[in-house]
Amino acid sequence: MPCNRCGHRSLIRDDVTGLLVCESCGAVQEFDNYEARTGGVSGPEGVFIRVGTSGAGSVLNYRDKKIFEANKLIDEITFKLDLVGQKVSEIKSMIDKITEGEFGQGDWFPVLIGACAYVVVRRDNKSLSIAEIGNVIGCDVHELGRMIMRVVDHLNIKLPEFDIVSSFEKVVRNLSNAGRIESNKVERMQEQGVFLIQCAIKWFLSTGRRPSPIVAAVLVLVAELNGVEGLKIEEVAREVHAAVSTCRLRYRELLEVLVKVAEALPWGKDVTMKNIVKNVPFVIRYMEMKSMAKCGREGASLECVGFDLGEVVSHCLRKDIEYGVEEDRAEYDDSQYFELKNGSGVNKMGDGDVGKLQLSHECLSMVYNKFLKEGGSGKYAIENGGVHRRKSNMGLELHPTEWWNGKSELSKKLLLKQILEKDVGLNPMPPSFVNGHLAVKRRRARINAARLRIEKIMHPWNANSGDGSDLCVLEDSHTRKRKRKTRAKGIDWEDFVIETLLLHQVKEEEIEKGHYNTLLDLHVFN
Repeated sequence: MPCNRCGHRSLIRDDVTGLLVCESCGAVQEFDNYEARTGGVSGPEGVFIRVGTSGAGSVLNYRDKKIFEANKLIDEITFKLDLVGQKVSEIKSMIDKITEGEFGQGDWFPVLIGACAYVVVRRDNKSLSIAEIGNVIGCDVHELGRMIMRVVDHLNIKLPEFDIVSSFEKVVRNLSNAGRIESNKVERMQEQGVFLIQCAIKWFLSTGRRPSPIVAAVLVLVAELNGVEGLKIEEVAREVHAAVSTCRLRYRELLEVLVKVAEALPWGKDVTMKNIVKNVPFVIRYMEMKSMAKCGREGASLECVGFDLGEVVSHCLRKDIEYGVEEDRAEYDDSQYFELKNGSGVNKMGDGDVGKLQLSHECLSMVYNKFLKEGGSGKYAIENGGVHRRKSNMGLELHPTEWWNGKSELSKKLLLKQILEKDVGLNPMPPSFVNGHLAVKRRRARINAARLRIEKIMHPWNANSGDGSDLCVLEDSHTRKRKRKTRAKGIDWEDFVIETLLLHQVKEEEIEKGHYNTLLDLHVFN
């Protein structure tokens, strides 16, 4: 063979290395002793290539590159979630344990990172919702929720309850840092929001539901009470990563419960959904004093909680500069007619003497309405040493510091047991239970009507029932609107389904549950 460099045929084999070397130029002949691999993976090895050493120590090593990219992705996602230090180490340790040190690549791996981040934060009693994590990693909340359940089951972890109070405080801080809420109102809004959220927990408004819409509803109401302008429910919904329609529904449910609480006030029958926002300061004041009462008996009256009716009427009718009446008329105070004084002119009405006023609800309502009409005619405000006139669009204008005390324990974070033990003037049933009970009653009425129609057709000689064309008032549990429906012949698709199930001898108790598709598959289309 000729030399690869000089072309002379003077090649000899070196005794030490076994390589061919040219005697003329000294060039070593490459690939002379290469042996082809035969017999599969376990066959004989070549001289320059060994089993398992291909790409060692370079970027071509798949496992090392995979772990490197996985750790890089974990750091990127945790940075977006504002998780640093020990939290990141716990997340990596959890993923390492789940994947047995292999980590991973693909679309499923970011979902696993988000699930482990949620579990780590939840175990530390911090506020980080599934919707917020799903928005960061670009994942659906249902897919992320399934991954969280798999992580919890695999590691046998018991997660604590979601901290809705911390979630509310976090949203308030974020909006304050963004300049949407004045710094002097943040602390007061947090106290009022925590109070209302824990009342909502007691009223079961958050039971079995996503917490973010409740947070948005309470924040919008508190912002309106504290005069924060421009904070719409759409903006808050984007901040908490919740649907706007669900936030509006929770806001309406919160106002409906406050209307029921307001029934205990002297003018409670005049409080409706249209004017409840104007009456919320009085309602919260009543709830706050009710929660601080220690009466030991249920159904305590206003006197039991220290709610002085005479003080409220006097406060509403007092002609001072805070409620917008001419300063020269301040000396004429109509509230003096509601004060009981003895011959020496000393007020002798106590907390237990409110019933001696002999004032009917109609009289109080008339006085309250008169105040709403006249109280907003004008207002003197003392600003910078001067007096300026200002008109108010609302009939009643209260400053947050006038009606908010903040001394109730519900203004601070409490345990669930402590929240349920507090009395805030109303102990309603869970909305889901009430809606389910109404739905069962509605289906029972349809079943009875369908049975009568079947009986009339099968036995016309002894059928005494009507034709089922009566007007029925149904309550829609989702929209809370009472609708009056006139149905032709008194039947619709649901009545046809119920009639079909009755004809196939399905038990009425099963039909009441409302699982029509399942019953049709079992008894009709089987």
